[in-house]
Amino acid sequence: MQSLWLSLPTEMKLAVIDLLEVEQAKTVAFVSREMRQLCATNIFQNVTLKSHEDLMSFLRDVPTSYYPFVRRLDVCTRSAGDRSFVGAAATRTEAMITLLSHCTHVERLWLRLEGSLAKDVVPHFKSLWSLRGLSIQNCGDEASTPISERFVVSVAASVPRLEELSLWHISRSQMHAPELIGAVPFVPLVRGDEDIEDHPLLGSELSLPSLLRIPTLRKLVIRDTHLGDPRWATAPVACPLEVLDLGSSYHETEEFNRLCTERIIHNVGGTVDEFTLNTPFGSSEVSTSVTGPAQLPLKKLRKLHLTPLVPVDNVVDTLTTLGGSPIERISVQCFEYDVADMCTALQDFLALRQQRGDSGFYAQLHEICVTITESLDTPVLGACAIPCGGPDVDAAMRLQEYCRDLLNQGIIDDADFDCKVAGDATADKLGFDW
Repeated sequence: MQSLWLSLPTEMKLAVIDLLEVEQAKTVAFVSREMRQLCATNIFQNVTLKSHEDLMSFLRDVPTSYYPFVRRLDVCTRSAGDRSFVGAAATRTEAMITLLSHCTHVERLWLRLEGSLAKDVVPHFKSLWSLRGLSIQNCGDEASTPISERFVVSVAASVPRLEELSLWHISRSQMHAPELIGAVPFVPLVRGDEDIEDHPLLGSELSLPSLLRIPTLRKLVIRDTHLGDPRWATAPVACPLEVLDLGSSYHETEEFNRLCTERIIHNVGGTVDEFTLNTPFGSSEVSTSVTGPAQLPLKKLRKLHLTPLVPVDNVVDTLTTLGGSPIERISVQCFEYDVADMCTALQDFLALRQQRGDSGFYAQLHEICVTITESLDTPVLGACAIPCGGPDVDAAMRLQEYCRDLLNQGIIDDADFDCKVAGDATADKLGFDW
């Protein structure tokens, strides 16, 4: 049997190895030197380093000849032990430079940083020609270990072919936000980041709005970050953004965050196909208006997702504000205790859609999906998200029955129109599939 395996062409061996789980591939790798080389792609394709200690162990124990096999790399620099050791930033920066210098074919990179790395790491992103998706998250305390907007913008702009960028808990730079110095509500600002070198494309303007000047960018996610920079309204847009996900700052009011989101949309909304919204739009006065409010410029929007940060009471108004977009799918995420109210709100929205008639209000809509989550940082719950019985199920069934009535009356003329609650698994369990 072994001689038969050894006689197989390399292509066939690789096809078999591709079917193995990582742990199985690790076992097979001990068979021979050839198998160790062939299994390297499987073993090192996805690398997750959960702490600074894991990162240092990887650099110490894994030969650099295997680093080019890494395609997806998830690195956390938080220390499992003493987080305040002397020279922490320099040590972590040096380790990251070593890692990136050899992971030359990485395609997706997640950086979960406990505070910023030193500026010396920035030039090493210029050689990552395969990198398409980058996520930078501050997993530390913003007040004591902030990550400057100047740092992340410089890093993002240095990636030659960056298409997807996600930023979490990024702090404003005092250099770009002098109006926030000493002002209520005392937004944390980063000082001492003026030494980050000018970028060939952006120059010294390394504020968050400058991200719109990265020509290859297609997806932009910014969460838990202050978006109050007025330059979002006037920044030159060189990237045809297709996916936009804008969060809010917990330092500011709901109204302030809404205005920030609208400012950005008015500048980039013309190309957005998919939009995740974390702030409410509209008001109670416009929700019942036949003509509706002034429409936001989302002329290509097909997929709309509302997170639990959009209050249930504002769902109808928010959807009404976006009524002029060619939306095909609405996905609403809510907490379990909001399920009944959310289903009722969506029923009110559909009633408003019926009232509008042939006005073009959500004319392309063919799917509504309600999903349930435990928190903002956890994924959607599975098959047991909605209890079997009680007001939640009753509200969900009323919503779907209402959709059936609209179909039967010909008010909804799309035979493929679908309404799902808590995902397909839950819908099947509760008998909601229709």
